[in-house]
Amino acid sequence: MSTARKASRTDVQSSARHVADSHDMIRVHGARENNLKDVSIELPKRRLTVFTGVSGSGKSSLVFDTIAAESQRLINETYSAFVQGFMPTPARPEVDVLDGLTTVITVDQQRMGADPRSTVGTATDANAMLRILFSRLGEPHIGPPGAYSFNVASVEASGGFRVDRGADRTRTEKVTFRRTGGMCTRCEGRGTVSDIDLTQLYDDTKSIAEGAFTIPGWKSDNVWTVGIYAESGFLDPDKPIRRFTKKEMQDFLYREPTKVKVNGVNLTYEGLIPKIQKSFLSKDKEAMQPHIRAFVERAVTFTTCPDCDGTRLTEAARSSRIGKLSIADACAMEIRDLAEWVRDLDEPSVAPLLTALRQTLDSFVEIGLGYLSLNRSSGSLSGGEAQRVKMIRHLGSSLTDVTYVFDEPTVGLHPHDIQRMNKLLLRLRDKGNTVLVVEHKPETIAIADHVVDLGPGAGAGGGTVCFEGSVEGLRAAGTITGRHLDDRAVLKKTVREPTGTLAIRGATANNLRDVDVDIPLGVLTVVTGVAGSGKSSLVHGSIPADEGVVSVDQTPIRGSRRSNPATYTGLLDPIRKAFAKANGVKPALFSANSEGACPTCNGAGVIYTDLAMMAGVATPCEECEGKRFQASVLEYRLGGRDISEVLAMPVTEALEFFADGEARTPAAHRILGRLADVGLGYLTLGQPLTTLSGGERQRLKLATHMGDKGGVYVLDEPTTGLHLADVEQLLGLLDRLVDSGKTVIVIEHHQAVMAHADWIVDLGPGAGHDGGRIVFEGTPADLVADRSTLTGEHLAAYVGA
Repeated sequence: MSTARKASRTDVQSSARHVADSHDMIRVHGARENNLKDVSIELPKRRLTVFTGVSGSGKSSLVFDTIAAESQRLINETYSAFVQGFMPTPARPEVDVLDGLTTVITVDQQRMGADPRSTVGTATDANAMLRILFSRLGEPHIGPPGAYSFNVASVEASGGFRVDRGADRTRTEKVTFRRTGGMCTRCEGRGTVSDIDLTQLYDDTKSIAEGAFTIPGWKSDNVWTVGIYAESGFLDPDKPIRRFTKKEMQDFLYREPTKVKVNGVNLTYEGLIPKIQKSFLSKDKEAMQPHIRAFVERAVTFTTCPDCDGTRLTEAARSSRIGKLSIADACAMEIRDLAEWVRDLDEPSVAPLLTALRQTLDSFVEIGLGYLSLNRSSGSLSGGEAQRVKMIRHLGSSLTDVTYVFDEPTVGLHPHDIQRMNKLLLRLRDKGNTVLVVEHKPETIAIADHVVDLGPGAGAGGGTVCFEGSVEGLRAAGTITGRHLDDRAVLKKTVREPTGTLAIRGATANNLRDVDVDIPLGVLTVVTGVAGSGKSSLVHGSIPADEGVVSVDQTPIRGSRRSNPATYTGLLDPIRKAFAKANGVKPALFSANSEGACPTCNGAGVIYTDLAMMAGVATPCEECEGKRFQASVLEYRLGGRDISEVLAMPVTEALEFFADGEARTPAAHRILGRLADVGLGYLTLGQPLTTLSGGERQRLKLATHMGDKGGVYVLDEPTTGLHLADVEQLLGLLDRLVDSGKTVIVIEHHQAVMAHADWIVDLGPGAGHDGGRIVFEGTPADLVADRSTLTGEHLAAYVGA
């Protein structure tokens, strides 16, 4: 470099700060989204900021619903009106000023789609690269990349078309179209075939008129279901089903869609089997109501497809190989092993493809997901695994000055894996990005450059900034988070004695290696181990799911803006009946989704105005003033309150309201007690489910299942989304369950829960094929004294042993 250029560079560096460098803060002023109370805050760019506070304090409202939502909205506005017409149109958040925003990439805990054809490989583009690789190098060559895809069906068609070239110059040309796909024709790329148990659909000793159907929601007076079979003319509704003729049985079960007239209405009659397949099997099972999902699980059995042996691919796709591996073999390998195989390939003609594939597979290993395989169904991933899979495409990105937003990235991680996640967050920051993290774990709070603590309480008691500054400042601040940041559970001096054992023998689900274990009954047992070690496979896949087992897994609860805690838990039923009994009217009047709904807004409480590519506008309904009910319904009272006032009550207030006096309703009081037990006392009964955080939804699900009758409770990471201060309340709830005679089995990574257990089962020593074995069984004190496993080392450090 010349002396003149060096001097010039020095002059630039020593000059006054450039005005462009002054935009180093994200400024939020007057944020009022959900429960936020006029929050104003400045966040440093290119730093790691952690947002803390009790569940429901407003963290997600500030980070996701305000900052991230506004960034996405502004990016959408840079496209033309035509393009915006095809994009989602979020409304502008309730905030006065948002300044200094950069492009936001959101990595949330939302589970990936449970579509049977969605896998880890398809979700990360690793499958697409593998398909191209096999279409270039596979022997024998069977066609383009689509020939190796289980989402592409083989198609062949031919026909003629007329070519008009003017007077007397018209001729017909024949064209044949052919596409080779890799989809197995029997299972249609799903890997499994379903078989319907007819005994779960009807009682063949009864006639249709006698109520033979045992399908949920199929009532005798429903013309769209039972009525169409009874009045179709194809069947004798008064004859027991077992006495149907062969033709009647064929029409009953398999008849093609046929137009019929029932009570003067034109309807389509269809056989029971295809009708059930369309009504239930074509929908996402996880999105169904609990009783519908239970019916589907009883009525439908899924077995591995015998034609493709579960690979989802045609025989031709499985016959094409690179070396000794087919694409089915490659997708079934653990990703860390597949990465080694790809690394050994040396073919200059596909060098760029191999480089990109290696980077993607190495990112899986780096992020701690090397134990997965590409053919793993994306719907089977835990929330933490799904979140880390979404991180894959961002790790090698060359983009800088991007804002990354994470929702509890340590969910589902063993203490050993949290350190790895922390390094990834710091690496994203060190590349010049702004990293915003909503988190409860003290290990991740400790690495923050800046901390924002919201609270002081939850719901209406939260929504304000209690502290912002350094981690050391938080410890001295005296907020709930600051006081509990250094909390450490202590080992129990005495543990409960088991009343028996639940024997598991020869467990081989997924990566389990012929595991034999005795789980004690009548005590609190914690099953732990690194992510991918086989915990869920052991508990959910090996414990018999009979009537005595109540399982609360990680599947998310879904709901529309019309769903709320009262409808989800079944609380609204006894409330409606109590109102109806007190006023001598029908219970349906007290439902905003039924007869009592305001006719103007149809019970939504707001009027939605669609503005095409602009954000839609929601305005309170002028007729009911947002109360959702007809004025005549609000005249009926129970204990001096109308139904809209009851739905506006927090759980704690409703608990007192339904305890005694005119409003005394024992059924409602029991459900409210369970909601209070899991720490949701601040939620209002009518609060839309769409406004609840992930942790609140998890606990709402737990409260619902606590009403189930069973002797064994299986809980999958119940501390998800829980603040440090709430973990103690959860431990008290688990103790009450055990003391009432229940057996509680918890899959958990949180050291406070491990320390509180009566018995620990530790799986490992690693993940995937390095796991699947019992590495320790015994009391927490023995595990700490042993220190023979990763869990033992981290638990010993946690309790200060």
